[in-house]
Amino acid sequence: MHAELIVPALLAAPGAARYPALELLLARGRGEAADFLSLEQFLAEAFAQPDRLAAGALTTGEKAGDAWWVRADPVHLRVLRDRAIVAPAEALELAQDEADALVDELNRHFSGAAEFRSIEPRRWTARLAQEGAFAAAPALDAAGRDAGAARGDDALLTEIQMLLHAHPVNEAREARGEPAINSLWLWGGGPAPAHASGPWRSVAAADPVARGLARLAGMRHDALPASAEAWLARLPEDGRHLAVLDALRAPAALEQQAPLEEGIVALERLWFAPLLAALRAERIGMLTVHVPDAGRRFETIRGDLRRIWRRPRRLAHYAAEAA
Repeated sequence: MHAELIVPALLAAPGAARYPALELLLARGRGEAADFLSLEQFLAEAFAQPDRLAAGALTTGEKAGDAWWVRADPVHLRVLRDRAIVAPAEALELAQDEADALVDELNRHFSGAAEFRSIEPRRWTARLAQEGAFAAAPALDAAGRDAGAARGDDALLTEIQMLLHAHPVNEAREARGEPAINSLWLWGGGPAPAHASGPWRSVAAADPVARGLARLAGMRHDALPASAEAWLARLPEDGRHLAVLDALRAPAALEQQAPLEEGIVALERLWFAPLLAALRAERIGMLTVHVPDAGRRFETIRGDLRRIWRRPRRLAHYAAEAA
C-alpha cells in the first residue's frame, strides 16, 4: 500500500519544537522539489481540472446538477477608513443554528435569484440564476488582507452585506462581543465538472471539495478519521490512498503560532508516529508527504529507515530549503 498525505502549512512556521517520527521520516526519505501550490491548486491539478476548480458545486455534492454554484462562505469584514480586512470563517465561532438562521434569511430575500445552503457552519454554497465573476481562492488565502482585490460581484455582495448587517443573529453576536457575519466570500464558481480523474483508490478528507473530486472520479471518499491507525484499518492492502490533513492551514494563515505548533504536535502523535510504525511493520510500502504550499514532496520506503547516517533535523531546516 502506498499511503499519501497532503499537509498544507507543515513548514509554515516550524518553531523550535521537535517531532521525532516526522523528522525521521523526512530525514531518511527522499525530499524533492515540487510546484508551489495552494491546496485548491494541488487538488485541481491532481484531479485533472484544467479550467477552474468548481468548489461550490463540488461542496454541494451530487445534488448540484447542471446549475451554476459558488462557495459562499461566511466572513467578517473589518471596515477601516480606506479598505476592508478579511476575517475568514475559520477565525470565527459560528454555531449551526446561527448559520441556518442567516441562510434562511438570505433565501427569503433572494428567492428565485439564488439558493443558499449551509453545508457546515463555516462552509456555505449558493446556486445562482446567473453566472458571475468571483474569487478563485478561499477566504483563508486573503486572511488579514484587503478584501477589495477579490470582491467579485459588487452589486450582489453589497445587497448581501446590507441584509446581514441588521440580522438578529449579528445583533446578538455583537452584544456578546463577537464579530458579526457581515459578508460572504464568493469563490470557486461554476457548474459541476463533468469528470475527474486521479491516481488514488480512496481519499479521506475533512475538506468537502476533496471528497467531491474523489466522488466524481469514482474513488472511495470518506470523512477524515481521527488518526492514521483508524485510516489504515479501513483501507485495502494495495493501491494508493490519500488523506488530506489541512488542520494547520487556518492557524498558519491567521498567524497563530501556538495553535500551529499544537497542531503539528497532534499530527505527530496521531498520524506520523503511527505511519512510521506501519512502515516499519510493512503494513504500508511507501509514505509520501506532500507540502504543496512549500513546494516540497517527501517519499519514504521501509528500506530508507536503515539510512542511519541521515540524522533527523528540525522542521526549520526543511522550511529554509523551501524558502
